[in-house]
Amino acid sequence: MTTIKNYLSLVKFSHTIFAMPFALIGFFLGMQDFSRSGHWIALPPDPNIKSNSLYEFLIQKFILVIICMITARSAAMAFNRYLDRSFDAKNPRTAIREIPKGIISPNSALRFVILSSVIFVLSTYFINNICFYLSPVALFVILFYSYTKRFTPLCHLVLGIGLSLAPIGAYLAVTGVFAVLPILFSFAVVFWVSGFDIIYALQDIDFDQSQKLYSIPSALGKTSALRVSEILHILSAACVIAAGFYGNFHLFYWIGIAVFVGMLIYQHSIVKPNDLSKVNIAFMTANGIASVVFAIFVIADLFFRS
Repeated sequence: MTTIKNYLSLVKFSHTIFAMPFALIGFFLGMQDFSRSGHWIALPPDPNIKSNSLYEFLIQKFILVIICMITARSAAMAFNRYLDRSFDAKNPRTAIREIPKGIISPNSALRFVILSSVIFVLSTYFINNICFYLSPVALFVILFYSYTKRFTPLCHLVLGIGLSLAPIGAYLAVTGVFAVLPILFSFAVVFWVSGFDIIYALQDIDFDQSQKLYSIPSALGKTSALRVSEILHILSAACVIAAGFYGNFHLFYWIGIAVFVGMLIYQHSIVKPNDLSKVNIAFMTANGIASVVFAIFVIADLFFRS
């Protein structure tokens, strides 16, 4: 049991709260598009198929999507911890992490990355062909992020792109095709995640500069970095608003947007260049509420209008 807790801590399992709600949005959006089109693209057409078989099929898809989300994110996070272990050991804020502290060995962490990656790819195989064929691309993006802090301050955007695969991937799992609406949600995730990751990186600005690591805060300074974060969050809000109009959503969706935008405004109101004491509240609490509550209202809107 202790070993499981250690690995859950290694990958910061609680941070799944950021991408998982948007994956669920993509999944239920795919469900609705199926009900509108009257056919299931990923399922061989059969006019004699029973409705309960469709429900079973849907449950299988849902479970596989959850497995993919957990294993992909676990692989990415563990790889980041493995690759950054020497930097984490030097940084007082991160020296207590599992690898620098000796709780989990580097080789064990790397084996965990490989196992998680294999499970992810195998799970996509049982979803549909397009998810399986795109799984190496997704893995490359989420693993590549761990290198980016070594050569570009745009590392935050790469992280955002990695998490933005959640709504598109979940939608593809259900329908087998691309569509504009889940792509709009993915752009919202890119800007949202990039924005709050910049806020989180403010804590390490001095360390990053001393180690020649790249980030928006270390490149631009605290004040300018917060302005960039604000711009990214404005773009994220614009994307969810555009998705609302494009998808012809109703009241519940707009209530969700009000909460989402409110949390964006709140986190910028409590984090100041000269006061970073509330960075963790902005990072975890505000963004956790933003993603979960927004997803609940979006999914409710989908159900009540279907």
